[in-house]
Formats: sequence, C-alpha cells, structure tokens
Amino acid sequence: MSVIGIYGAGKVGTALARLLNDAGYEVRMTGSARQTALELLVGVVAPGATVASAEELAETADLVIIAVPFGKAQTVPWALFGGKIVVDAMNYWPPVDGNIQAVDADPRSTSEIHAALNPGARLVKSLNHLGYHDMEDDALPAGSILRRALAVAGDDAEARAAVAEIIDAIGFDPVDAGPLAAGRVLEPGGPVFGRELSRGELEGIVAGRGLAA
Repeated sequence: MSVIGIYGAGKVGTALARLLNDAGYEVRMTGSARQTALELLVGVVAPGATVASAEELAETADLVIIAVPFGKAQTVPWALFGGKIVVDAMNYWPPVDGNIQAVDADPRSTSEIHAALNPGARLVKSLNHLGYHDMEDDALPAGSILRRALAVAGDDAEARAAVAEIIDAIGFDPVDAGPLAAGRVLEPGGPVFGRELSRGELEGIVAGRGLAA
C-alpha cells in the first residue's frame, strides 16, 4: 500500500498524517464541509499531505482511516467505501458526545455498528486506543524494547494484515485481536484503552479473553 486516505483533519487525523508521511506513504486528507481553509491547515500541520474530496479518497486511496469525532460518524459517506479497507479510529465518549441511546442499547461494538452502515467495506478497528498526543511521542523503531503495541480487530484477515503493516511502519508493534467484535476491548473503559502495553502484554490480554483469530 502506498496511498493512505484520512477522513478527518483534526488532531488525530493530522498526527497520523505526519507519521504516515514520515514512513513514506502518500497521504490524502479530507475534512468537514464546514472546515474552512483546509488546504492551509493541512499545509501547516501535516506538510506533505494533500487535500482530496471523499470521492477521491474512495477512488485513489489503498486504505481509508476514519478519524472524525464519534458524534459525526453518521456524516461519513460510508456508501463510497465499498470494497475498501476502512480503519475505524473513532471512540464513543459520552462526556463529549452525550449519551446516545441507540448506541448504549446496542450490544454490538461501535465498529460493528459502523460496519453495518456499509457491509461491503472491509472495516478494521484500530488506532483508537492511544491519544493523538501519544502517537508521535511513542512511535519507536522496530525492535525497540520500549515499543508500544496497538491492536487490530476485524472480520477480514487480509484487511487486518494490511493495517498491521501500516502500524509497524509508523512505529508500533501490531497485535492481531481477531474479529471485529473484539473491538469492544479497545474502546474507552476496556482493558486496553489508554494503556502503554508491550506486544507481549497486549497479546496476553487478547489471548486471555479468547479474542485472537
């Protein structure tokens, strides 16, 4: 994979853009229709990335990362991403998003809810369980004993492997968490969220819950 699309030009999206650019990927970004001067913003905070429409991301990106606030998930043009590997990097935060009754009452993980919006998309849950402020600070070369691990959950094994490759390239150890339902473990309140875990520690949590593929 050489072209990565990022839907969302906030703090998470721009931090990922910088990491991906440094790793040698071509990054294309789109933001909210209300976000003014997007090209100026991207040029300043994510130099090297280019601005593209959602349609252009769907047509040209090898993989698309969704990095908008959870409350804006319904505004994402999911229908465009059929057949595309899509990374759900969003988190449901009731203190920020308010309590969304439909989500609170749904037994599925939030990523399973999003996957249902376009069953043709190859949805993967990842990149959500570390803060944007940690993304660049914690990235380390392969083999470092202090390297942080990130989990990848999804029902498509090839999609999980593709996301794992990107995670390794930007400075983290990928851990296969198995099916998309395992994404619940990565959500706020879960045993992984916000924790600095090594590959072995994260693999232990995944294995202990019977989540790995």
